[in-house]
Amino acid sequence: MSSQTSDTQPRDEEPFVSFGKHLITSEGFRTLFREGMTLVEETAAYLDGEGREESRKLARTASLAYATESMRLTTRLMQLASWLLIQRAANEGEMNFDQAQQEKQKIRLTSTRSTLPAESYATLPDKLRDLIDRAEHLQGRVILLDQQLGQPDAGESASASNPIENQLNLIRTAFGTD
Repeated sequence: MSSQTSDTQPRDEEPFVSFGKHLITSEGFRTLFREGMTLVEETAAYLDGEGREESRKLARTASLAYATESMRLTTRLMQLASWLLIQRAANEGEMNFDQAQQEKQKIRLTSTRSTLPAESYATLPDKLRDLIDRAEHLQGRVILLDQQLGQPDAGESASASNPIENQLNLIRTAFGTD
């Protein structure tokens, strides 16, 4: 006998789909991984080349803002790269889920925006601001995915606050939209 009482009520025994756990082993994760690693390489090349030249042309206060934001960007990208590499290792069986979770706890994925006043931020080179924006967007996607991976499946937890919103957030993560 089915536990479904009408066409509009879900069956009690059917768990929710975990898009986060599905995404992490899909082509979507591989795309996210490539995007993250490409951004790391692009940023390193910029900071070592064109960015270094641009920073020399800046006024003293703008140069200090450049140094602060480039260091913050580098730190953010190293944290993201670490998370992505750990997750890839778990996906490929090089470490188990518990090991991956333990390693991920060493990484700080905090979504902190620049603390520079808007007028100081505006003095930064366009390319640096673009890299910062892209890194922040990537970080937001990774944070959401990490949160979803750390949660028990909705079927395991009856305390899911809003399962529809959780699923919509996962879809947004999968497609890189906010």
